[in-house]
Amino acid sequence: MKNIFKNLTVQVVFAIFTGILIGYLFPDFGVQLKILVDIFIKMIKMVIGPIIFLTIVLGFASMGDMKKIGKIGTKSLIYFEVVTTFALVIGLVVMLIVRPGDGLDTSGASKGAADVAKIAEQAAGTSLTFKDFILSIVPDSAIGAFTSGSMLPILFFALLFAVALSSLGDTGKPLIVFFEKINDVFFKIVSMIMRVSPLAAGGAMAYTIGNFGIESLFSLGKMLGAVYATMFVFVVVVLGAICKFYGFSIFNLIKHIKEEIILVLGTSSSESALPSLIDKMQKYGCSKSITGFVVPTGYAFNPDGQCIYYTMACLFIAQAYGIDLSWTQIAIVLGVLMLTSKGSAGVTGSAIITLAATLTSLPGSPIPVEGIALLLGVDRFMSEARAITNLIGNAVATVVLAKSENQFNHLKEYSAEDNVS
Repeated sequence: MKNIFKNLTVQVVFAIFTGILIGYLFPDFGVQLKILVDIFIKMIKMVIGPIIFLTIVLGFASMGDMKKIGKIGTKSLIYFEVVTTFALVIGLVVMLIVRPGDGLDTSGASKGAADVAKIAEQAAGTSLTFKDFILSIVPDSAIGAFTSGSMLPILFFALLFAVALSSLGDTGKPLIVFFEKINDVFFKIVSMIMRVSPLAAGGAMAYTIGNFGIESLFSLGKMLGAVYATMFVFVVVVLGAICKFYGFSIFNLIKHIKEEIILVLGTSSSESALPSLIDKMQKYGCSKSITGFVVPTGYAFNPDGQCIYYTMACLFIAQAYGIDLSWTQIAIVLGVLMLTSKGSAGVTGSAIITLAATLTSLPGSPIPVEGIALLLGVDRFMSEARAITNLIGNAVATVVLAKSENQFNHLKEYSAEDNVS
């Protein structure tokens, strides 16, 4: 029995249920426990930049061939765009069929006016045009790439550095060896941080229940249910079909990353599991070079869960206000989301800001941004579904691209399946 509680998964699950209980029985105290998840997320963000940089540089260095690098990069971005577009469309179709926003009382939206005003102010500074999006990728300085708070500048700088290092040939090998040792140090730091993940998961759930109350789950239960059901169908049916086509099981993969899924469930941030996901995908059989490129770029360009949520949220607000969007307007919403959804995944709360930025950028503003207030109370509960779907989607993408490039070790896959069975 003692050995069971030494398992990190068991500790996180126990902490989640304890957090729910604390938030329900002692809501004021539960709200104060948010500091635990804030500290944990800050610690993860502290190491994410260097880890992304090192994994991409080391991954590309192991490839060597520049043509191979370009091929994998192109194939990855095409895969990301196809799957995320599919996710946007699935969210749209579900909302047109289920219509959970119809007949909803929108008078409660005024209660969240102050919060929406803050969100809109943050969204106002979000780059939305294609030109601004491209400019946001390029950092002002090498150090600025790591301090911007966005993954995209880090990816850009890491790619440039990796290409330059690869072009040096044997001259660059001592630096590669040095980076490998530094990479080991950062992953050791991650393992130390993960020891306190149960506290973060418990604190996050205590805050959520204490701040919003369990009753908020029931007031918008239809929308909440639609989001979770859609995410489930997307993972099992869409991602499951992709997995089957490439000769592996979605369920075995989910078992392999179950610790990361439970951590994301507790923290509502897919970013919290990024470092450990890189390690897990290599243990599953994906090559270091593929994992080092696909996982970090997938977090920026393959946010499947976010994409599903964005179309569902946009149409939910429109339905709640009795607004019938034309097919042209719906197409514009999808087009804008194909741009604004990229680079937004990872941090808890980023979805609401991106949603506000999307609504304010739509021509003619057909969907009122103040309608976001209707979702504020339950957004934290939907955040788990988004983050878990993002995580699984990027795990699937890594295996698919590794297999497509013949950089997958099937013996490791079978070993991983034996370990989780």
